[in-house]
Amino acid sequence: MMKRKYLILLIVFVICLALDQASKLLIERHIPLHQAIEVIPGFFAIVHVENRGAAFGMLAGLPGAGTLFVVISLIAIVLICAYFRWLKDEEVWSPLCLALVLTGAVGNLIDRFRLGSVVDFLDVYYRGWHWPAFNVADASITIGVLLLALKILLGEKKETAKGH
Repeated sequence: MMKRKYLILLIVFVICLALDQASKLLIERHIPLHQAIEVIPGFFAIVHVENRGAAFGMLAGLPGAGTLFVVISLIAIVLICAYFRWLKDEEVWSPLCLALVLTGAVGNLIDRFRLGSVVDFLDVYYRGWHWPAFNVADASITIGVLLLALKILLGEKKETAKGH
């Protein structure tokens, strides 16, 4: 039988990566580049933008940025996979957090190889405040890192599933 931590990784990876890639393909096929569909007026839109930078477009103009982000992503993927092997088999939260971060890194890396940029499409704003557009992979990374930070801040309590 597959160890719990690898089952968590497999389920999260398959579901989140499928959602990420399918949503990006839908955006590419149905919304012209730099166009938007307002979903919740004054708050949320679906857009189609290309992000050649890091998170939120940072360092997009840096010469060689695309190569740099591919290398950083590959290093992150290798480190996450290596660390994953050290997790206890019965752990739940750490594998979930790492699986989310890994899936996001892979999802955006696929875009960089396929397009040379990342497809972003979720656009949240309110009056003069505007959050940079993002995608499912970005959300996976953010949620994984936030959950991991909460786990660390709240202490290393026993994190195994009940009854184990």
